[in-house]
Amino acid sequence: MEGQMTVVTNPTVNVRLTSIISSFEVQRRFNRGIVIAELKGKLEMIVGAPASSMDLELYSVSDKFLQKMDDNEALLGSYPVDDDCRIHVIDRSGGQMGEFTDVSKVEKFEISEEAYEKKPDSARSFMKKHRIGHFNEEEKAKKKAELAAQEEEQRAAADAISVGSRCQVQVPGQPLKLGTVMYVGTTDFKQGSWVGVKYDEPLGKHNGTVEGKQYFDCENKYGGFVKPLSVTVGDFPEEDYGLDEM
Repeated sequence: MEGQMTVVTNPTVNVRLTSIISSFEVQRRFNRGIVIAELKGKLEMIVGAPASSMDLELYSVSDKFLQKMDDNEALLGSYPVDDDCRIHVIDRSGGQMGEFTDVSKVEKFEISEEAYEKKPDSARSFMKKHRIGHFNEEEKAKKKAELAAQEEEQRAAADAISVGSRCQVQVPGQPLKLGTVMYVGTTDFKQGSWVGVKYDEPLGKHNGTVEGKQYFDCENKYGGFVKPLSVTVGDFPEEDYGLDEM
C-alpha cells in the first residue's frame, strides 16, 4: 500500500537504556513525540527508579556525553536523539547499583490504582497537571476533528474518480507514475477511502490482492493502493517504452 504522508524523520527511535542502579543495558523504542515527563513514567517501570527522582543524561552512539535532558515538558525529539543513542538514568532517591537486581534486597509491594491516582509526585499527576498526552482532551478533540476533515476531503476526492479512468499518481518522495484506476472505495486492510491503480510499469507492490482479498486483477508488481488526493484523473496516454523496437 502506498500512503500520502512524507516521512522526513522516523517518528520512533531505538535507544539504549542504562542506570546507576543496574549494570544491565536494555533497548527500547520510543515515539519522538513523547514528552520527557511521560518518558520518565515509562522508564520508572523499566529501571525501577521513581520518575519524580530521575535525572536523564543523553549519550551519543559512541557513548560521548551530549547533554542533560532536564526539561520535563520538552519532547524527546527536541533532543539530538538518534537510533542507538544511550539514555542514562540517575536516581536521586538513593538507589544503588544492584539494588533492584538482587531480589533478596527488594521489598515487593503493590500500589492500588486508587492510591496511585492520589499520589501528588507521580508521572500521571504531572501529566494531568500540565495536560500532557491523553490527559489533554482539547488537543485530542482537535486532532480527531482534523483527521475527520482530512478523511472527508479524501472521500470527496474519491467520489470524483471513476474506475477505468487513466490517471497519474504523485506520492511525496516517489516518482510520478501513470496507470489506470481499477478500484475506488474502502478496504479491509486500512480505514478510509483508497484508490487501486494498475500502473503502466512494474512500480507497484502486488497484483491487486492485499492480505488475501482481491480488489482488482493485474500482473504482479503492477498494482498499488494510494489515497485519492494522490490521484489525478485525465487524458494520460500509456507511454511507449520501446518494447516493439527492433
